[in-house]
Amino acid sequence: MPTYVAFLRAINLGRTRKFPKDAIKAATEAAGGSGVETYINTGNVRLTHSARSVAKVQAALEEAYAAEAGFEVPTVVFTTADLAALTARAEELHAEHDPSGQHYVTLYASAPTAATAKAVHALEHDGETVVVDGRAAYVLLDGDIHTSKVLSAKEFTALGQGTARTVKVLRTVAEKWC
Repeated sequence: MPTYVAFLRAINLGRTRKFPKDAIKAATEAAGGSGVETYINTGNVRLTHSARSVAKVQAALEEAYAAEAGFEVPTVVFTTADLAALTARAEELHAEHDPSGQHYVTLYASAPTAATAKAVHALEHDGETVVVDGRAAYVLLDGDIHTSKVLSAKEFTALGQGTARTVKVLRTVAEKWC
């Protein structure tokens, strides 16, 4: 059975969006996942699943997560091979740009359009670089997310709904699960 890694968006924020690891594991198993593992309480899940399609796994997980949590849980799913490749790309960009601040990777269920990627690449802000590649937007900041002009730009928002992780979290997840 194929192995997947799922990234859950907007959980454990405030009082109304609580979704603890044990509940995530139970819902993942209810969706047909086995060998389920989680990493930190921000929604990083490894599972094997009989479905041979990322889209089918994502749909099954989102349905089970909504039933368990009581609210919609947007989920982005990758095969372990795809996750390893995007993490390698993150490391490459990190080395090229050597940000003194933070490096985030926003993950998407489907790749942003070429036009929206081009619009984001055209943004120019000192100390801020964005590279959209496939289903990921790599954001390298000399500062942090709270002061980023790129992350608050309408062009970045137009990429779609995604879920962000630091390059450190992706590195750790890839080392553990890929």
